[in-house]
Amino acid sequence: MFSRRLALALLIGFVTFAASDVPRAVSAPTTVAPARLTDAEFWRLASGFSEPDGTFHSENLVSNEARFQSIVPSLMATTAPGRAYVGVGSEQNYTYIAAVRPAMAFIVDIRRGNFDLHLTYKTLFEISADRAEFVSRLFSRPRPPGLGPSSTATEIFEAYSHAAPSPSLYDQNLRAILARLTKTHKFELVDGDRAGIDYVYGSWFAGGPGIYYQLNGGGRGGQFPTYADLMTATDDQGVNRSYLASEENFRFVKDLHTRNLIVPVVGNFGGPKALRAVAAYLRQQGMVVSAFYASNVEQYLQRDGLWSTFCASAATMPVDAKSVLIRSTRGGFNGFSRGMSGGGFSLELVSIAREMTACAAR
Repeated sequence: MFSRRLALALLIGFVTFAASDVPRAVSAPTTVAPARLTDAEFWRLASGFSEPDGTFHSENLVSNEARFQSIVPSLMATTAPGRAYVGVGSEQNYTYIAAVRPAMAFIVDIRRGNFDLHLTYKTLFEISADRAEFVSRLFSRPRPPGLGPSSTATEIFEAYSHAAPSPSLYDQNLRAILARLTKTHKFELVDGDRAGIDYVYGSWFAGGPGIYYQLNGGGRGGQFPTYADLMTATDDQGVNRSYLASEENFRFVKDLHTRNLIVPVVGNFGGPKALRAVAAYLRQQGMVVSAFYASNVEQYLQRDGLWSTFCASAATMPVDAKSVLIRSTRGGFNGFSRGMSGGGFSLELVSIAREMTACAAR
């Protein structure tokens, strides 16, 4: 990830487009989100907005941003609930969704594998009654006794650290996932989706709560946090704000999934279709983007010469003064009590309208 200074330089120096493409600020929250999407509507958006499958240097089965919760208090104080959320990547989106409280969310990622990952998450949220059951299904471990609504994330993951993986639970849950997607929802999975879901779910089974970010080929690339670390981490004030920190956070995300309002999309941020299609839909609905989580994608867009396309696409999103971009930047990291040397990313919030206006000004 590159520094804010470089990012702003790129915004100002590398991109030019017509003033008419500057994001049109929305003067008041006029969100008209659907109460729910039918299964057909959900699949039409997910498949219709998607671009061809792309590649990345990791599978991103779990985040590598150890300090991803550090931005949550500012995010909650800055954004308005009931709007739209756009993000990239894996489970960290659910923590940001729980914080932002959007009416609808899109998760756009270059890899079809990430699409399959979020379909798997969707099913697990829908069929799990509470956090403890969700973690049981997520990692195919028997539910330990004594876990309930008041259990902390630390208590839940400590209990599951002693639970052995169950092949029978894995087979049972995988059948339930595929049946719900294809028979209950009647989603028309494309060639490779079943194998992709099997890969995702098999990786969670094998890694358990100790699964961590890995580069393709198995390289760890640094001492990255485990899933359990991420879910039990805290913000800078020592408060755990993960989507599994409370039943309230879990239920909020579960409810959106149940109403088909978290939509995965395959798309390159620098591609010609996905981001623009999402933006056009939100405008049509009269919705405003509350938060856009870009992680460190900007680094790769700049490297690949796709910055101008991304900026032009992002500029079509409906935003106002409360709309923020969540950006990851590489920086020193020594705040994790276990002394992790990898995943040294810092998070910052910037105004989407200001960033895109600066981009369009030259």
